[in-house]
Amino acid sequence: MTPLVGKDIVSAFDFERADLLRLFKLADGLRGEIEARGTLDYGRGKVMITAFFEPSTRTKISFQFAMVRLGGVVVDFIEEVSSLKKGETEEDTMRILDGYGPDVIVIRHSRPFFPHSVKDFVKAPILSGGDGTNEHPTQALLDVYTMWREFGRVDGLTVGVMGDLKYGRTIPSLSYMLTRFNDVTVYYIAPKQLQVREEILKKVEGRIEYHMIENVEDVIEKLDVLYVTRLQKERFEDPQEYERLKGTYVISRGLLERHGKIPVIMHPLPRVWEITTDVDDLPQAKYFEQARNGMYVRAALLKEVLGI
Repeated sequence: MTPLVGKDIVSAFDFERADLLRLFKLADGLRGEIEARGTLDYGRGKVMITAFFEPSTRTKISFQFAMVRLGGVVVDFIEEVSSLKKGETEEDTMRILDGYGPDVIVIRHSRPFFPHSVKDFVKAPILSGGDGTNEHPTQALLDVYTMWREFGRVDGLTVGVMGDLKYGRTIPSLSYMLTRFNDVTVYYIAPKQLQVREEILKKVEGRIEYHMIENVEDVIEKLDVLYVTRLQKERFEDPQEYERLKGTYVISRGLLERHGKIPVIMHPLPRVWEITTDVDDLPQAKYFEQARNGMYVRAALLKEVLGI
């Protein structure tokens, strides 16, 4: 029995290094089995509820595909046609869903720490699919899994993280998960008003080496991985400031080819304008593969949490 059986996963810190390496190897094994057989038998008789109180494409669908590929059943809670429209609280909704006896519940919510707030009264294991600006632990799981597949290791990597680092929830989880590895360096690349939050830096202090810079071209040749996120226009008080900065945070093929080394390019998606489409056919562009990896590593996580 693994340490993750029956465990809630609401933060990247819920994983130890040994858990991550074990999950990565299990994900690779499941990938081979799914490619060979399509649907497996591990999850027979198990039921997962996806309770997404906020829109999602990749996270929700990849969890659903992961459970179906394991042979389990998915029940999808749809907020728009639920009793929330009649005034039911979200906490009561979670009690109702849990009362039907699911084996695991995946939650996404716009409110930071919502999964934390319900896990103590919900009996089924809770897996966070993202909670506001706080964290997105299973996104970090697939991000670091992608790095591990590309390099055969995570130890010693130099990672650039670019874009809206203040409000993006993938940034804290990725930063926290990288602390589980040795000799990792992170360059936080963002305009000053969107730099990584102090609370995140305090949690990684002494665990990774990090630097805060504004221009990606100053460090691109040092990077093994460039993890791109979008600048969020809605976060700027001055629209002209957004337009001024926007062009500085575009990764194009021309920019990449000006340098002697092109890092692996990753993105949690969806992208808007921050990676131009002419990058897509570069061998270093891994963002669509990164999304596909989410199904396999989430299948591995479900297998372990469900103890199947």
